[in-house]
Amino acid sequence: MVHKSEIYQINDNKTVVRDQSEDTSPSWMIWKKRRYVVAILAFFGFFNVYALRVNLSIAVVAMTANQTVVLENGTVTYEQEFPWDSKMKGFVLSSFFYGYILTQLIGGWIATTLGGKRVFGIGIAVTAALTIVTPFAAKQNYYLLLAVRIIEGIFEGVTYPCMHAVWSKWAPPLERSRLATIGFSGSYFGTVIAMPVCAVLADKFGWETIFYVFGVVGLLWFVCWWVIVAETPSQDRFISKYELNYIKESLGNQVTTGKVKHPWKSILTSMPVWAIVVGHFSENWGFYTLLTQLPTFMKDVLQFNLGTTGFVSAIPYLAISITMQFAGHLADWLQMKGIFTTTQVRKIFNCGAYISQTVFMLAAAYLLTPVGTTICLTLAVGLGGFAWAGFGVNHLDIAPQHAGILMGLSNTFASLPGILSPIITGYIVTTPSEFEWQIVFFIGSAIYLFGCVFYGIFASGTLQPWATETETLNQPASVRQKKGEENTAYSLD
Repeated sequence: MVHKSEIYQINDNKTVVRDQSEDTSPSWMIWKKRRYVVAILAFFGFFNVYALRVNLSIAVVAMTANQTVVLENGTVTYEQEFPWDSKMKGFVLSSFFYGYILTQLIGGWIATTLGGKRVFGIGIAVTAALTIVTPFAAKQNYYLLLAVRIIEGIFEGVTYPCMHAVWSKWAPPLERSRLATIGFSGSYFGTVIAMPVCAVLADKFGWETIFYVFGVVGLLWFVCWWVIVAETPSQDRFISKYELNYIKESLGNQVTTGKVKHPWKSILTSMPVWAIVVGHFSENWGFYTLLTQLPTFMKDVLQFNLGTTGFVSAIPYLAISITMQFAGHLADWLQMKGIFTTTQVRKIFNCGAYISQTVFMLAAAYLLTPVGTTICLTLAVGLGGFAWAGFGVNHLDIAPQHAGILMGLSNTFASLPGILSPIITGYIVTTPSEFEWQIVFFIGSAIYLFGCVFYGIFASGTLQPWATETETLNQPASVRQKKGEENTAYSLD
């Protein structure tokens, strides 16, 4: 018998029964819900992912700054510890993504086969260890630094695909948006903390301490993740019987052996898949442009000093870390109440964000004043939180068993901006002048607008036929019989 139940619609074609009769824990006691423990630790994992990635954006300002040198004869001169021009800095900042782009698909495949929890943790741990040796590499040779950053990218490239593999086992359908955005928002919060902390560390203790501090923090997180998080709910020693049954039933008793055959032809010819790819690419172009170039832009055009640059550069990422949490909960609520279907929620959130980001990126290009530009860039980045409740969760809607692979595919293309944007910016911004920076912002606006149109036309929130067939083959007969029913009841916490 179901008590205190409500009926909701998910994935545009399934009925869901929400049953709270057996859950005695208050909703705010999230530490008693193991899926939220996973989400919180994922949050800190992505915190480290971006803290380890963004540190060089601040460090490079200090590494290439003019330093006063007094010669033995009393002559005062200026020199740089690392005399890199704008093109060399562009390659240094983009080198991470040369490796990062290589392991997206393979990361999704390994996570599906070996388990997302293991690969996610190891990827961050190795990146953290390499971060600690980055100062040594930089002082030895420019190309050795590039090599270390490329290897860091290789190991960190598995993180996003792995996390979707984790959510395919842990996230009930009507909690996908909030659980995924809780985890993903850690990346932006990591940027918020890392930028000002990096600036203070570089100013007070030398740029080398940036890499030492965040490398150690990453290794400490790895120990916590490895000990506390289980690969699947069934392997969690502390999960309640109710939560375990709820997750299993809501996911349709998916098998967790990792023996999933990926229908590559169907995946690569699916327009909803390419809508996610284009959406992910568009969001990352604007984000990576600002992530790698904002400190330099604020120093060159807005005339901020290093300490101010670190704090002001963090403001847009504080905004997105907040909006992402709000967007995830709102997206789930709109589906649970039947106000919009999954497809409608994904398109409204995604396209609304891109239109707004286009407007504010253009406004930033024309204002070019400390206050006005900071506000516009804060809104341009911050509203991206709504897009992550669109394309960022969409993989789990259309093919949950292949979500790791799909995230790997979309993040492969979405990594290209990390490579191309710093290099293109390095070639455009050479003087530097306000007009050159305007061109950089115009490019970002155009890509946002294209992503909006493409995603609005081709995106979907329904389980795809090719994903249904694979899911059916991997399930017990008793479960397969239920797949033909138009309405399937799930017990939802």
